[in-house]
Amino acid sequence: MLRKKECVAMLLAGGQGSRLYALTSNIAKPAVSFGAKYRIIDFPLSNCINSGIDTVGVLTQYQPLVLNEYVGNGQPWDLDRTFGGVHILSPYEAKTDTSWYKGTANAIYQNIRFMKMYDPEYVLILSGDHIYKMDYDKMLAAHKAANADCTIACMQVPMKEASRFGILNTRKDGSIYEFEEKPANPKSDLASMGIYIFTASKLFKYLELDEKDPNSEKDFGKNVLPAMLNAGEKMQSYRFEGYWKDVGTISSLLEANMDLLGVVPNFELSDRDRVIHSRSPLAPPAYVEGEVINSLVATGGEIEGKVVNSVIGTNCVIEKGAEVCDSVLMGNITVKAGAKINYAIIDEEVTICEKAVIGAPKDEAVKVKSKTSGITVLGRGITVGKGKKVDAGEIADKKV
Repeated sequence: MLRKKECVAMLLAGGQGSRLYALTSNIAKPAVSFGAKYRIIDFPLSNCINSGIDTVGVLTQYQPLVLNEYVGNGQPWDLDRTFGGVHILSPYEAKTDTSWYKGTANAIYQNIRFMKMYDPEYVLILSGDHIYKMDYDKMLAAHKAANADCTIACMQVPMKEASRFGILNTRKDGSIYEFEEKPANPKSDLASMGIYIFTASKLFKYLELDEKDPNSEKDFGKNVLPAMLNAGEKMQSYRFEGYWKDVGTISSLLEANMDLLGVVPNFELSDRDRVIHSRSPLAPPAYVEGEVINSLVATGGEIEGKVVNSVIGTNCVIEKGAEVCDSVLMGNITVKAGAKINYAIIDEEVTICEKAVIGAPKDEAVKVKSKTSGITVLGRGITVGKGKKVDAGEIADKKV
């Protein structure tokens, strides 16, 4: 008997993440560490299994090795299934054509055969660079109740920021009459979250039409969604009121990490309801002999120095006399005696030698004009030598 899945999820995880600079020099953005023991991709994968969706295609392209190894067979997220589960989908050579993914819509189009294997009634499209907890099952129920062809998750944003997003203009019943991709003069403050549920037959139809259009940019926001609206398809909005953060920039990534340290509504990762799963290494509790103030410290490390308002990843060593303030250390980092780190994001496998100085105190650093809004960034695997200095707002991806 032919088996099928009611809903298949397609997770777009192939972006370069250029605005994260040194943090994505060698890895895809969804593989970037977050919150001491997670990676960004943990959030959509966990949301899927918590919502009863057990078939997920992860579309990779840019620097996929770390991400592929991390996802593996999907076991940490209960996605190691004999029918369904998680699948890594990279561009491949077809009989008549070979090409990289040209845009979000083209990436999904190139994997139509994968989706059709499961004969789904619905397809959920997700991005791999957002931090949030969401019940996709509730969104799917709303899609069905509205008898919609496409449902777009959205949330209210400050009007001054609306031009950064795809904006939905809706009627009182939530139906969408206009979609504007990053409009200069937005008419609404309802921003698309880049989360879509399509009735599968409609998705396949419009992807095929879009692929045939030589003038299309092969993008959902710019091409597919407007085409569906223009054709009179039923488009519905779904309002989300929980925590959601696009961590595509250095400043937003630091801010989301810092949100873990404060009282932020709907942003609790340690609760047992809809757990965020990860492939975090097994390690003993961190050894803490130093001073830790308002900080999050993962397992396996040794903290003998001072840590203030910071997120410290797995297996970090902060020696006696070292200080870390207002910073994110992603994992397997050694901060030697006398070193000082302020207002920085430091990638994995980094060594900060004795008396080195990274960044500047936050109140000084925020005044620095830089691509990172004054946040100092150190890339993966580098060493900062004894007594060396990396100024506020600098980006270092090689030995200093």
